[in-house]
Amino acid sequence: MYENHKIFKTEFAGRELIVETGKFAQLSNGSALIRYGNCVVLANATASAKPRDGIDFFPLSVDFEERMYAAGKIPGGFLKREGRPSEKAILSSRVIDRSIRPLFPKDMRNDVSVHLCVMSTDKDAIPEIVGMIGASIALSISDIPFNGPISGVSVGLIDGEYVFNPDAAQREASQMAVTVASSAAKVTMIEAGANEVDEDVMIEGIMAGHAENAKLVEFINSIVAEIGKEKFTFESCAVNEEIYNAVKEAVGEDIKVAFDNADKITRDKLTAEVCKKAHDILDEKYPDDGAMIDECLYKLQKMTVRTWLSEEGKRVDGRGLNDMRELYAETDILPTVHGSGMFARGKTQVLSIATLGMISEEQILDGLDEETSKRYIHHYNMPGFTTGEAKPVRSPGRREIGHGALAERALLPVIPPVEEFPYTIRVVSDVLTSNGSTSQGSICGSTLALMDAGVPIKAPVAGISCGLITREDGSFITMVDIQGIEDFFGDMDFKVAGTKKGITAIQMDIKVDGLTREIITEAIHKTRDARYHILDNVIAPVISEPRSDVKECAPKVITMKIDPEKIREVIGSGGKVIQKIVADTGAKIDIEDDGSVFIAATEKASADAAKAIIDGIVFEPEVGAIYKATVVKIMEFGAFVEFAPGKQGLVHVSKLDTKRVEKVEDLLTEGDEIMVKFMEVDSKGRYNLSRKDALLEMQGK
Repeated sequence: MYENHKIFKTEFAGRELIVETGKFAQLSNGSALIRYGNCVVLANATASAKPRDGIDFFPLSVDFEERMYAAGKIPGGFLKREGRPSEKAILSSRVIDRSIRPLFPKDMRNDVSVHLCVMSTDKDAIPEIVGMIGASIALSISDIPFNGPISGVSVGLIDGEYVFNPDAAQREASQMAVTVASSAAKVTMIEAGANEVDEDVMIEGIMAGHAENAKLVEFINSIVAEIGKEKFTFESCAVNEEIYNAVKEAVGEDIKVAFDNADKITRDKLTAEVCKKAHDILDEKYPDDGAMIDECLYKLQKMTVRTWLSEEGKRVDGRGLNDMRELYAETDILPTVHGSGMFARGKTQVLSIATLGMISEEQILDGLDEETSKRYIHHYNMPGFTTGEAKPVRSPGRREIGHGALAERALLPVIPPVEEFPYTIRVVSDVLTSNGSTSQGSICGSTLALMDAGVPIKAPVAGISCGLITREDGSFITMVDIQGIEDFFGDMDFKVAGTKKGITAIQMDIKVDGLTREIITEAIHKTRDARYHILDNVIAPVISEPRSDVKECAPKVITMKIDPEKIREVIGSGGKVIQKIVADTGAKIDIEDDGSVFIAATEKASADAAKAIIDGIVFEPEVGAIYKATVVKIMEFGAFVEFAPGKQGLVHVSKLDTKRVEKVEDLLTEGDEIMVKFMEVDSKGRYNLSRKDALLEMQGK
């Protein structure tokens, strides 16, 4: 039935990789089922026969779908089916998109869709790596024009040794998690999280991953040689040289004048006027080519910026290649939030807000990963007004989720453990003005907000980006702190975040077919120097270390540990006991299965009161110990006393004094404080106490 069914096998990073083609999804342009251990991903690549009318960009979509059955789970919620992709799935889509996008022809406008479906999971395999390999194979064997193949690998660092595609235990012990995608010759994508790893160690890890990928690229090429389809021809959208030269002659000098302006608002206004002028001059001559005139104007602007940078080392705002824009930092901006910090780099301006909550407020994760929750959460927002656009606010898109995840990854290594700081921490970075590097601005702003909130982070973190212009002869230049126009017309946005000790996160976007070791090394070293400048000269003068305590408006948290067997006593039947404690004290209380108790209240006195009540509930008196007690009730046969919060016992009349006591009232009244010795718990569970034995022991008799 499946006469074209093929199975290809190889070893990759110490495990068998199996590729099946010709059996599944036979109507796709290219399809492959990838098995890596027990992880199974179905990869499909499809393309439209021709471009959509009027489209002026390459419409690539990458969808990474998690089927909950892959992990033996039923989706939560009322519908019990997969809905919006998980954050992890969205991030995986972005990683794979960035890995393959630079390798499509620049003049193609056909829709291309890459669909990756995780159908079985393996805790020791990383599904996005398997998906990336699947995407590369599906595209490479298809008839879709693609300048691949590529391979992807995860690089860990354990005891100074690099580990490829680490298993679950190795990932837990690793000092870094670096995803490297590369062709045989160059690196096409880097995404990294690290525990303050040295720059040179990171560079060697990236290049080690590249070398490992080269082996798999050779394997994929052997598959293509056997079953690969001939690539289809497409309608090129390359600019019409005649029209381009006409546009250049009409407004070439005007574009230079418009761009030679440090102020973005003025530059954008002048550029719009130049574009209108071009249409006024050329629309009559080329009445059916308005879209092509726009394409030529785009190319003219791009070539102007690139020529200045490449040939003159000139930037539109007059900076040198290694100069940053004007920097500004401020903390304690909003009166009732737990921590706030604003960071500005030129026109880019980000306000970050830190909020502290109970441990029970950590985010619950519903996905294929074994990770079920996280207590440090970072969210990023960028409304239309930040770029001067009039558009409604929508739910966060892939870009917002990706930038938030990058900032979260950058700061996570310095977040204190729960034992040291028993809070759930959420940081929201609101972009107020955008002109490039907002994700890195949010990292700097979040460092300020966390320290302002009194979070004892291990070290401040800063982020900065590096751009790239490549020349036809293979040479290149890099520039630090790219603004929007340089990102738009340049070849790279290489974002690096870290502390003075080392790197905590990297994210790389490129528009060329890959980076060499030389480019990667220069970018990482340049961003290190720029990062040091931000930490030493911008952040440190504003706030050099975390505040000694959380703010007055933030919850005060007390932690304690109780015997897990006592948890039911603290909670009470139907939660009555703990609900009463909360009602009486105003504190919030979380209790974990191991007996950890977290008590939070705006006023520390409320938290202390709740702790005292819980201490009393779980208190176990020690036989022979002496306690201070308060008389609560006088009886004919003795006195009931409270010797610990919620703990009462009987002092029999015969045990009230060293001499005979005829009537209890002759010696005691309610409210008196006396010292008692704990004698026993009787057969009925009652506490028996003795004032007589306490007095004798205190007298040394």
